[in-house]
Amino acid sequence: MTSSFHEMWRDLRPIGRNADSGGYRRYAWTGADADCRAWFRTEAETRGLSYEVDRNGNQWAWLGDPAAGGAVVTGSHLDSVPDGGAFDGPLGVVSSFAALDELRGRGAALAKPLAIVNFGDEEGARFGLACVGSRLAAGQLTPEKAAQLRDADGVSLPQAMERAGYDPAAIGADPERLARIGAFVELHVEQGRALAETPHAVGVASAIWPHGRWRFDFHGEANHAGTTRLEDRRDPMLTYANTVLAARKKARLAGALATFGKVAVEPNGVNAIASLVRGWLDSRAADEATLDEVVAEIERAAVERGARDGVTVRVTRESFTPVVEFAHDLRDEVAKLLGGVPVLPTGAGHDAGILSAAVPTAMLFVRNPTGISHSPAETAAEDDCLAGVTALADVLEGLACR
Repeated sequence: MTSSFHEMWRDLRPIGRNADSGGYRRYAWTGADADCRAWFRTEAETRGLSYEVDRNGNQWAWLGDPAAGGAVVTGSHLDSVPDGGAFDGPLGVVSSFAALDELRGRGAALAKPLAIVNFGDEEGARFGLACVGSRLAAGQLTPEKAAQLRDADGVSLPQAMERAGYDPAAIGADPERLARIGAFVELHVEQGRALAETPHAVGVASAIWPHGRWRFDFHGEANHAGTTRLEDRRDPMLTYANTVLAARKKARLAGALATFGKVAVEPNGVNAIASLVRGWLDSRAADEATLDEVVAEIERAAVERGARDGVTVRVTRESFTPVVEFAHDLRDEVAKLLGGVPVLPTGAGHDAGILSAAVPTAMLFVRNPTGISHSPAETAAEDDCLAGVTALADVLEGLACR
């Protein structure tokens, strides 16, 4: 298991890595994504697994007959955020193959089909919507809505898929495939430091906070930066800046999270007052009522400041995922199989959360000593990664061998 883990990590790690930042740019339906997909297929076929790609571009590697039903599935994703870390997503896929190697080394007799999956476009870095592959499969994203997704260059999701050699006309809900799954278990590096405060290398997820993305459009008036008096300006940058500060304050007071991490400006000239500032808000909270109130407060602050600045504010909710309570029976069984490891919530979204409405799902977290994620500084100790592989193998054996 140790050697296979290292070999896979060595082969996968260079793909899509930016030499300047040290981070990863593995965006959906790009060359780096194609290389990751080729790596997945090679690992599947090297192990004699049955390889297939579903109608939404998600990759599957099967041991046993998928039609038998009750399959135990594991996996994660291989795409990244802009300049993301090496572990977010790939650790789960690499660990899945390594756990299968561990099971074979143990001589485990599987009573159910076992599958490893790589869900496409989990991070949403290119088209702005997270978990596209799993949302399509679960019917939470319609083909019509998917066709409207566009990247920064105006390329639509169907166009990107077609250019990558996939059939966009086939995308859509896949209830037949999901009906084959008895349990889905996703391993992921922890995105936080809860486990770092414990002696445990591995934890189990209890729930995922409700979260969403909102686009704030601040419409002002373009003008000359060197000749327009301050009192004559309708500068949307002022309203945007005030809204960023308001988001931090409102989230802190509510015990929630709110982040403006992406911004686009028109006409984007150094010597020009902007006509439009578009900012994307990511907000999360422990419950939906708190989340709704925080976003409403941020919007109110934006509109009020906009009125003073002569700026019009429009807010569009681009995505939303309600609170996910992982199946208690499966969650408790997984925790029992691992001998009472910590059970903890997370504010990060995952494919397991999307699938939870259709199939029983659970998650394992591997300790992150710094808590840093979505950054080249993201890390996990080698011993903890290998402990995660062993834990995943224990869970898969417990679920699939009875």
